[in-house]
Amino acid sequence: MSATWLIMRRELGAYLRSMTGYIIVAAVLIVDGILFNAFALGGPDKRSAEVLALFFYFSSGTTMIASVFISMRLIAEEKQTGTLVLLTSSPVRDRDIVLGKFLSGWTFLALLTLLTAFMPALIMVNGKISLGHVLSGYLGLLLLGSATLAIGTFGSALARTQVLAAIISGALVVGMIIMWLVARVTEHPLNRVFESLALYHRHFPPFQVGVINVRDVIYYLAVTYFALFCATRVVEARRWR
Repeated sequence: MSATWLIMRRELGAYLRSMTGYIIVAAVLIVDGILFNAFALGGPDKRSAEVLALFFYFSSGTTMIASVFISMRLIAEEKQTGTLVLLTSSPVRDRDIVLGKFLSGWTFLALLTLLTAFMPALIMVNGKISLGHVLSGYLGLLLLGSATLAIGTFGSALARTQVLAAIISGALVVGMIIMWLVARVTEHPLNRVFESLALYHRHFPPFQVGVINVRDVIYYLAVTYFALFCATRVVEARRWR
């Protein structure tokens, strides 16, 4: 059994055994439910596709916030409790540590995301929805969550405490989100660069309306890879201190 799998299973078990994991799940479901009923379903003149698109719009926000809180404990908790030294001194590669912890957080986030499936199903009571639209939206949520969680893993690797990890990760995610605002006040061709780097503005809306672009999938996978690469380098740097 690989070291990545062992670390992933250990961390996932920690989420399922702790109150923190259940608090995150409850908070996301409550907020998603309130927003879905108040804004998505709140209008008799809305078409089913519009209601579903609004659901994915609001869920994207809660997914990013949940990813920050899920990731804040991944590496920062090991530093806070002093167990990171034991982990890095064991015969396990640093990339296995980072990847195992990331996969545990992403699996927990995926389970949380799937728990919201009853909300799109409610639309079918009085309307019709496309299965392709639903699958596209959930694929977008998982990719967006993957990128945000990877950024959070990098923030957790930088921080010494979980609170500081949440602050750093939140700042990085917000910075990536508002890149589209920077693009609006930047001259060509840099405005295209900043717009392409924006975490949400350009890349998630197609998923929201049921469209899958290869460009957007590659973007989220690239952000995930780069953030995990940076997190691995931060963990590796501890060996040389």
